[in-house]
Amino acid sequence: MVKFLIDTLEQKHILSKSEFVSLIKHFDSQEISNYLFEKAVAVRQKHYGTTIYTRGLIEMSNYCRNNCYYCGLRASNKEIERYRLDKETILACCKIGYELGFRTFVLQGGEDPYYTEKKMTDIISTIRKTYPDCAITLSLGEMSYETYLAFYQAGANRYLLRHETANADHYALLHPKELSEKNRKQCLENLKKIGYQIGTGFMVGTPFQTPEFLADDLLYIAQLQPQMIGIGPFIPHHQTPFANQKQGSVQLTLFLLGILRLMLPAVLLPSTTALGTLDPRGREKGILAGANVVMPNLSPIAVRKKYQIYDNKICTGDEAAECRFCLQRRMESIGCQLVVDRGDAKM
Repeated sequence: MVKFLIDTLEQKHILSKSEFVSLIKHFDSQEISNYLFEKAVAVRQKHYGTTIYTRGLIEMSNYCRNNCYYCGLRASNKEIERYRLDKETILACCKIGYELGFRTFVLQGGEDPYYTEKKMTDIISTIRKTYPDCAITLSLGEMSYETYLAFYQAGANRYLLRHETANADHYALLHPKELSEKNRKQCLENLKKIGYQIGTGFMVGTPFQTPEFLADDLLYIAQLQPQMIGIGPFIPHHQTPFANQKQGSVQLTLFLLGILRLMLPAVLLPSTTALGTLDPRGREKGILAGANVVMPNLSPIAVRKKYQIYDNKICTGDEAAECRFCLQRRMESIGCQLVVDRGDAKM
C-alpha cells in the first residue's frame, strides 16, 4: 500500500492529506525509503542528469529585528557578536565566487533595518552590472510589496522565504505574536506576482510538529508551485527558548526530499548545510534522496562563526575555494558533477 502511494505520487505528483500522513509515517522503513529514493533520483536525472548546481552564499548580517523561538540570530540574544557586511565586502565575496565558477549569489541575512531599500537596491544593481550573467538571490525576510518590487527592478532574480510551517496554530508556537503565518504566505504571493523565481520550505522536526503539519506543508507547496524548496532538520541553538528540544531527524528530512522531488519533478532542491551538520555524509545523502543543489559559503571567514542560526554549524573555518572544491569531491564520490551555471529551474 505504501509503495502504491509512492507510485501514485510519481504519476500525478500529489496526494491527499491523509495519504501524505500515511506515507510520512513510514519514513523509518529502509525498504520504503530505498524505494522512494530510487524513484526520486530517477526523476531528478530525467530533468537534470547528474548535474548539481552550486550557489555562493553570502551571509550579510546577523542582526535581526525578530524573536523567532528557534533562531540563534533572534533580537533578544544578547550574547551573540553582531556584524554587518558593507557593500565593498559583499562585492569582494562576489568577485571571489565568480572566479571560482559561481553564477548565482545568495545574499542572506536576518531582518536587519540597517539595509534600507536604498542601500539594498544600490548593492543589487552594482552586482547586476558587474556580473550580468549571474543570478542574484535574496533571502532577507518579510518586506513590503513595494520593497520587493524595487529589489526586482534593481536586478534580483530569486527570493528565498521559507514559510516555516503552513499550519497557523503551529506557526504561532514557533514565533512571537507579531509574526503570522498569513503574512508570511502573503509575502510569497507578492514575490510570485512580481516575477521572482521563489523558494520556500520548512524545518523538519521543529517542536510540536506532527505528520499532519508536514502534510499541510506539502499541500501548501503543491499549491504554491515554487521553483526552489529548502528543507533541513531542526537543530537547537543554546541561546533560544528551544535550546533543550530534540533535534530533527536526518532520515525524515531525506524522506521528505524524496517526496518533494516526486511532487515537483523539476524543482531546485538543496541538500542543506544542516544535513551535513547532523551527518558527516548528510549532503551526499540529500543528493541521493533527490536533491540537486549545494550552497557553499562565500562569507568572510572572520564572520562565519557569528552567523549561527543553530549550534555546531559546519564549514565555518573553510576558505571559499576549499569549501567549493571539497563539495566538488563529495559530489564526484557519488557520481555527480558540480557545474558552472546559473542553474535555473526547468519548470
